[in-house]
Amino acid sequence: MNKFAVLIIFAMLSAFMVEAQPVEAYQLYNHKGKKMKFEKMVKDLSQSDLVFFGEYHDNPISHWLQLELAEALFKIKENNLVIGSEMFENGNQLVLNEYLAGYYDEKKMLPEVTQLWSNYKTDYKPILEFAKSNNLKFIATNIPRRYASMLYKKGIDAMSLLSPQALEMIAPNIEKYFDPQVKCYANMAKNMGGHIPPNLYNIQLAQASKDATMAYFILKNYKKNDLFYHLNGAYHSNEKEGIIWWINKTNPGLTIKNITTLHRSEWDSMTDQEKESIADYCIVVADNMTKTR
Repeated sequence: MNKFAVLIIFAMLSAFMVEAQPVEAYQLYNHKGKKMKFEKMVKDLSQSDLVFFGEYHDNPISHWLQLELAEALFKIKENNLVIGSEMFENGNQLVLNEYLAGYYDEKKMLPEVTQLWSNYKTDYKPILEFAKSNNLKFIATNIPRRYASMLYKKGIDAMSLLSPQALEMIAPNIEKYFDPQVKCYANMAKNMGGHIPPNLYNIQLAQASKDATMAYFILKNYKKNDLFYHLNGAYHSNEKEGIIWWINKTNPGLTIKNITTLHRSEWDSMTDQEKESIADYCIVVADNMTKTR
């Protein structure tokens, strides 16, 4: 075989090897920006009191890994694993408890759940069914949307209009601790640029009511030696703000870890300091990943 033929074959093999490079749907990193193995993350998270999985609501990788992580944590914690979710309002807890106990089937449960998210069947049903099949608690943590809306429209005075039964569905310490200068709420103003609306305080308050109420129901259903695994939009737990800020404010001392979801372009544009502060673990997904609906 002459030298020219060898060069052609080498070029063809090189081209094939380039084309055959695996396509990464996601990559897992720790807060130091180093690639991590899923199993190592699980071992670390299993030693926590609370774990927050910050998702992009329309990202299928987030939802798949939420279930994978639940299964992995269950192997370690067994019935000391408790699952909670932003995607269910706390007023639905009785219905969820009855469904998890097997009192009736899903067809009867679904019409009873208020404000059910449109992507429930594809994205949240699998983890609810996982809890059901393993006799795990599944906690609906979010504030009923109607009350967050009242706070948005009427401000903190809305609390005085509500019945004692309604107030049981809202964190009792919102007025005491809400601070619009907390980073995650102050950033809401920054993100509006020069177009800050006159009701900015109410907008921040409504957002805080969600974080505070989720924190309240997480703590209400957490007990020592449990691992409470909570699913929420990444915004609610990034930089250990949002829900985590409220937990640390009202019940400091718990070991808390958070995971976030980022697009590859977002990750690549972040500084080392931003990567370190946003979460303990980052799931970096392809920019062109398909979306759920």
